[in-house]
This record gives sequence, C-alpha cells and structure tokens, in this order.
Amino acid sequence: MKTQDDDLLVYDEDDAVKFILKLVPDEQKDRINEDAINYVLDVVYDYYEENGLIDDQSTEEASIDEEEMMKYVLKASKKDKMKLSEDEIQLILDGEYEYGKSIGIYTEED
Repeated sequence: MKTQDDDLLVYDEDDAVKFILKLVPDEQKDRINEDAINYVLDVVYDYYEENGLIDDQSTEEASIDEEEMMKYVLKASKKDKMKLSEDEIQLILDGEYEYGKSIGIYTEED
C-alpha cells in the first residue's frame, strides 16, 4: 500500500507533461504545447502552495475547489499574457487530474 509520502515521490512533472500531451487533440497541439502545460502546472502548484494544500508533514487528503483554482489559473495566465483560453486551460487541468489518478495521487469524489 502506497502512502501519500510515496505518492509525492512518484509524481514526475516531466511524465505529467508527456501524459497530458497525449490527451491533447491534434488540432490543439500548436497552442497546447509543453511550455503551456508546464506553465499551467507551475501556476497550479503556486495555487496549492498559497492555499495551504501542500504540506510535506501531512498525509491528509485535501479537497480542491476546482472553480477557484480555474479562476486563479485564468487570472495568472492573463497577467502573464499566456493567451490560453479557458477551454485550453481546462483541457490541461483535466489531463493533470487524469495523470494524478493514473499514479494514485487523486481519487474521485463520490
């Protein structure tokens, strides 16, 4: 049985980017590339950190407000002039969630 500490060691941002890229439809690959994915993942990490959702000392599951996180990422992407649409950001967030589920970090809520 994996512990959350084990899960944190399993998460690999490079693997996450590759996983997400495979989910991006061909017609969107010119806009949703490695740079865009890395950017969104970095902003998500910032969101987790600012909201106290990352704590190396805790093994408790955190509940993430997906709507609030989307607003945070949208605001950051506009500020940084990333020119990503809400749909493109959502596609990246969905891919990151699927990656997390594939390695056992995330579980679906009932």
